[in-house]
Amino acid sequence: MTRILVLYYSSYGHVRALAEAEAEGARSVPGTHVDLRLVPETVPEDIRQKVGFAQDETPVAAPADLESYDAIIFGTPTLFGMMAGQMKSFLDQAGGLWARNALVGKVAAVFTSTGSQHGGHEATLLSTQIPLQHFGMLIAGMPYTFAGQTTAEGIVGGAPYGAGTIAGADGSRAPTETDLAGARFQGAHVARIAGRLAGANLQVEAA
Repeated sequence: MTRILVLYYSSYGHVRALAEAEAEGARSVPGTHVDLRLVPETVPEDIRQKVGFAQDETPVAAPADLESYDAIIFGTPTLFGMMAGQMKSFLDQAGGLWARNALVGKVAAVFTSTGSQHGGHEATLLSTQIPLQHFGMLIAGMPYTFAGQTTAEGIVGGAPYGAGTIAGADGSRAPTETDLAGARFQGAHVARIAGRLAGANLQVEAA
């Protein structure tokens, strides 16, 4: 089985909805096992309740867990044009994996939610890929074979660099079906690539 981890942080539920779609897409590829996990929260519970953060009972991951997967799909909201601090803190704790080259050759992908169309959507997708490349991971985006990202009929999240949604300035805009379809597409895309790479590794080991 190809093992895929969808790892995310979500404040108001937009990234969580995309994460579930990413997992659904990955599971649609035969021979794929998918786990959905949260990065740990750093905001105190009283503050979370005060600002209306969504409750989420998804199991929390630890950096050491990443080594067990063939591919990891990272989801983060856009905060001031870059990944959320919770995701950055999680990645900063993975130095031991970096030191052992434990993530080299694994597939990685990124998806995001942003308040506005020009609020750092693509910047977050691209800048989140930077530490993943320091880990030696292979980046999979959302190629134009997902034609939904080229529509001009409405506001659409995502880019060739990854799936996404536009939440609106007040967070009231839910992911559209096009956004969710893009996330499902990306999840399946990552699973297919990871499966091919895992198969190639098995062939080399058996030789």
